[in-house]
Amino acid sequence: MNKIRIITFFVFLGLFTTAFQLGSMSTVSVEEANLFMSEFEELVLDIDAFGIFTHNLTLALPMFVPGFGVAWGLFSAWSTGFAFAAIVVSAPQIGEIHPLTILFLSPFGLMEITAYSFGISRSFILIRAVVKKIDLKQFVKPTIIEIGIVVGLLLAGGYLEFYMIEMAQEQGFMDMPGF
Repeated sequence: MNKIRIITFFVFLGLFTTAFQLGSMSTVSVEEANLFMSEFEELVLDIDAFGIFTHNLTLALPMFVPGFGVAWGLFSAWSTGFAFAAIVVSAPQIGEIHPLTILFLSPFGLMEITAYSFGISRSFILIRAVVKKIDLKQFVKPTIIEIGIVVGLLLAGGYLEFYMIEMAQEQGFMDMPGF
C-alpha cells in the first residue's frame, strides 16, 4: 500500500505542476491583470505570516475531500498559474522568471506543492476506496497524519514566505512598478 501511496503522490505532484504551468501560459488582458492586481493588493495589504498560512490552509483542506479535492486542487493550481500570468502583465520583469522556478526553487513553494499534492492524492485514494466499497476506517489514521503534515508544512511555509517578502521589501525589490 505504501508503494501505491508514493506513486499516487508523485502522479498528483505532476498533475498539479502541469495545471499550474498551463495557468501560467494563459493570455491575460491588461484589464484582467489590473483587476487581479487590485484584488491581490487588497488581499495582501496587511497580511502577515499567519495570514499566509490560513489562506493556504483554506485552499489545502478541501483538497482532502474525496473526489472533489482532486478537482479543487487542480483548479487551484491552474488559478495560481493564471495569477502568475496576470502579475507578469503588470510587472513584465517578472516574466523573466520561469513560473515553475517559483514553485520548485523557493522553499515555501516546495512546501506548498508538497502539501497540496498530499491533499489531492489523498482525495483520489479516498474516492477510489468509496467507489470500490472499501471500508474507510483504515484510511482515517493516515488521513489525519497527512492533514497534520500539511498543517505543519503550510505553517512553516507561511512564515518563510512572509520572511522572504519582508526581506524583498527591505531590499527594494517590491518597489518595482506593479508591486
